[in-house]
Amino acid sequence: MRKASETSKLRHFLTQTLKIQTLTKNAFALYGDVIEADPSRMRLINNGTTERYHALAEPVAVGQPERLIFNIFRGQPRQFPYAIDMMERHPFGSQSFVPMSGRPFLVAVSEDEEGQPGEPQVFLAQAHQGVNYFANTWHHPLMALGEVSDFLVVDRDNTAENLEEFFFETAYRIEEPRT
Repeated sequence: MRKASETSKLRHFLTQTLKIQTLTKNAFALYGDVIEADPSRMRLINNGTTERYHALAEPVAVGQPERLIFNIFRGQPRQFPYAIDMMERHPFGSQSFVPMSGRPFLVAVSEDEEGQPGEPQVFLAQAHQGVNYFANTWHHPLMALGEVSDFLVVDRDNTAENLEEFFFETAYRIEEPRT
């Protein structure tokens, strides 16, 4: 595991700036689900007083305990330029992030390349969008923007046994997004 002093030195050796993309269902389909109101999945319920946007994502838990839990994560805002120097994945369950503070956030994901993450893809999630990472998808930890922000997180209980981290030799750089 890399020490904090090594991580701060690493930030000075950034080689590539990653483009921040718009978060869409098609662009994100390889990594998970985009959670947002989809008119094609809308049903009226409660005598027509409520719109239900049905089955927008499917949380998954594999192995014991096969229990999904709801959490609130309070994310500190990232400072820019920002170095993506690590990714993580959860082999035994999906993980969903839905913003509760009315703020956009960044999402970084990578394809698996022989057991380690490839070059990250970075997406700007708007305040009305959440994400559900598929099990075993490489992603960067929560990246709040602008101010402290709360997120509803649904994931598998007993996360200590459901976490794998990878540290890049050379970090990737991202600039502050235009929100």
